[in-house]
Amino acid sequence: MKYERMEPAEFLERPNRFVAYVRTRAGREVCHVKNTGRCAELLVPGADILVQRTDRQKRKTALDLIGVYKGGRLINMDSQAPNQVAEEWIREGGLFKDASFIRREKKYHNSRFDLYIEEKGRKIFLEVKGVTLEQDGTAMFPDAPTERGIKHLNELCDCIREGYEAYVLFVIQMEGVACFTPNMATAPEFGQALLRARKAGVHLLARDCVVTTDTLKIRDEVKIKLPPDR
Repeated sequence: MKYERMEPAEFLERPNRFVAYVRTRAGREVCHVKNTGRCAELLVPGADILVQRTDRQKRKTALDLIGVYKGGRLINMDSQAPNQVAEEWIREGGLFKDASFIRREKKYHNSRFDLYIEEKGRKIFLEVKGVTLEQDGTAMFPDAPTERGIKHLNELCDCIREGYEAYVLFVIQMEGVACFTPNMATAPEFGQALLRARKAGVHLLARDCVVTTDTLKIRDEVKIKLPPDR
């Protein structure tokens, strides 16, 4: 995945989930935040960020916030990126060597899963979760309670019962983490739902990414640490 027209900037403030004020070479500007999560540990005043300038005329803002530096680590926080890099990775044979059919946003009952794949008679649903939260080398998801995430896990369990295969892929939008774990302090219900999904036969995967100022690419497997089963 490659971005065009990237620029360095400084984060100033975020008055709501969708908009931030940033300082670019042109001065103070309004920027669209491509991540509605809290990201409180990332978007701190004075943080070095990366923005993408658009030339689309009907946009309310000319900039999108794409990346942020946390210490020496560059984190991609574009919430649309994980689905794209996951599809690229799978089309390159990263998970299924002989996939014959790949479709985005496949409907199943009351959900739309991010990817549907067919390979030699196998029928597979895959849900992608982007991860931007990191603490002491551990990547975590989510950064806020997520009823939608729990619903997806429950319906992936239904997929298993109906003869499909099911996967959850956590795309960690940074490099250099030691492991991944569900964020039990913030969203214990999601962690317990993840345990139930694994018991039901849902495959859990986590991968980090190579992140540069204008690219994002899935890289290495990351160890998943689940909480004790209650």
